[in-house]
Amino acid sequence: MTYSIVARCPKTGHFGVAVQSHWFGAGIVCWAKAGIGAVATQAMALIDHGPIGIDLMEGGLNSTEAMRNRISNDENPEIRQVAMIDSSSRVTVHTGSETIPESGHLIGDGYSCQANMMWKNTVWAAMSDAFSGSNGDLSNRMLSALKAAEAEDGDIRGKQSARLL
Repeated sequence: MTYSIVARCPKTGHFGVAVQSHWFGAGIVCWAKAGIGAVATQAMALIDHGPIGIDLMEGGLNSTEAMRNRISNDENPEIRQVAMIDSSSRVTVHTGSETIPESGHLIGDGYSCQANMMWKNTVWAAMSDAFSGSNGDLSNRMLSALKAAEAEDGDIRGKQSARLL
């Protein structure tokens, strides 16, 4: 239903999350805190994964530990898609086994692109190529990733809302 990217700029240390969806409230996917990390929670999203994931990383857990905590406390992790990046640029992603096809993710150096309910299973790779192949500040690079997803036909239901944090 949604595609997103979580990333950290290696030069500035800034975090970002960008999302586009047919869901009218796509902004609820995005969570970030300066110096701590960023989270995207989507695909039958459990919003708690965002703020609690940030709190766990702020409390000293890395993204892998925070993800393990969140997934173990989720009654339905098989329908969720969650990505986290921590202050060390460590990326951890969960794409549940029952997310709506086409769904998947691709982890790169300091970022992750994830998508579900897409027309094609090429969306997250196109996003990754666009992000890693673009120049400029973090927001422009993330916007390149969103544009690449849309060029791959994006969300099967069309587009309605987006957010860049």
